[in-house]
Amino acid sequence: MLDRFLFKQIDNSPLLIFRIFFGILISLECYGAIATGWVKKNLVDPEFTFNFIGFDWLQPLPGPGMYLYFLVMGTLGICIALGYKYRFSTLAFTLLWTAVYLMQKTAYNNHYYLLVLIALIMAFLPANRNCSLDAKLNPSIKANHMSAYIKWAIVLQLLIVYTYASLAKLYGDWLDFSIIEILFKRKEEYPLIGGLLQQPWLHSFVGVSGILFDLLIVPSLLWKPTRKWAFFAAIFFHLFNSIVFQIGIFPYLALAFTVFFFEPETIRKIFFRKKEPYCQEDIKVPTNKNLVIGLLLVYFLIQLGLPVRHYFIKDDVLWTEEGHRLSWRMMLRSRTGITSFRIVNRTSGNSYLVNLDDYLTRGQKSKIKSYPDFMWQFAQRLKREYAEKGEDISVFVNSRVSVNGKPYQEFTDPKIDLGSVSWNYFGHNDWILPSQLKE
Repeated sequence: MLDRFLFKQIDNSPLLIFRIFFGILISLECYGAIATGWVKKNLVDPEFTFNFIGFDWLQPLPGPGMYLYFLVMGTLGICIALGYKYRFSTLAFTLLWTAVYLMQKTAYNNHYYLLVLIALIMAFLPANRNCSLDAKLNPSIKANHMSAYIKWAIVLQLLIVYTYASLAKLYGDWLDFSIIEILFKRKEEYPLIGGLLQQPWLHSFVGVSGILFDLLIVPSLLWKPTRKWAFFAAIFFHLFNSIVFQIGIFPYLALAFTVFFFEPETIRKIFFRKKEPYCQEDIKVPTNKNLVIGLLLVYFLIQLGLPVRHYFIKDDVLWTEEGHRLSWRMMLRSRTGITSFRIVNRTSGNSYLVNLDDYLTRGQKSKIKSYPDFMWQFAQRLKREYAEKGEDISVFVNSRVSVNGKPYQEFTDPKIDLGSVSWNYFGHNDWILPSQLKE
């Protein structure tokens, strides 16, 4: 039964067209990052970047290096779409994108993480065995079928993303629509729709439909009687997000995934009319079956575990941010802070405040005022900078933070030297004061 479910051979048209969509979209993402100034703003202009903690060795290339870096990634996307040197192109893109993802988090976005995962999965899938330059240059690899587990791996990944996103919305500030009001308030100046986005009835609609869409979209696409309606709902939902939140390629990538939910024959007739159909009922169990199943189990256990790790960390993730990333907690909070850094010279006893403008860009200052990992990393940087000048200092942080428009509350213990404490990767950092958030 398991062999039939995982290794039954099905038409590979969905995988082929997704490869083309995926390659085009990541090319647009990379070239667009240059054209819109994203690369300049987040990787070229800053004196330094806030990388994921533990990846300090990953730093942006100097001079015009990051522009070339993104040009290379965009070109790899074209190679992926064309199916040219597919395995190399996909693996290279995965490594390069993962590196740029880890080297800066000031402009963190969940779809950057999703791209890491999907690129990694795609690197091991036979997406170049037809309708590709690789298959044209080497006809021996040509095939019009694939194992069913390929489809189900993609479906399960999407189910995890959407389900956790839905469950994360089941908290007070989403259920009373106050966070939606805050998010839409920032769009008040939008032409045509700015006023509409301020309407309470729309906040209620978005709040309820957001939960239901994320929870039901994958099951609805899988069930044939609701598939067509779910597809139209997905188009509306993702285009709305694209227009209102301007989150790059993510809405279009999400729509591209829907090809895995339609009958392969339908996809073939729409996109590959000249491609030979696959109508057999073969079951081809690979010789490395146990390895395939083992890798899938390990991967998806990690994917299931990461989003719930914050339940095992002291205090509320909405307040501490510990366990927030990699958890599909999307558009759930708005943070602002009033934060100062005080340096004390341990030898002379002299004390003075740090002028953040001397070190940080506008976006970095916004993050450092209300996100604890940014605070800690900046304190560590100050400690190293002064140590290089032969000065032994302590760095004290006085911070008050507001979450989702609530009153400002003391966030950090001002008596603890953040330059001298270690970061707790897997638990709570005690210098973050207890939350007083009210649901």
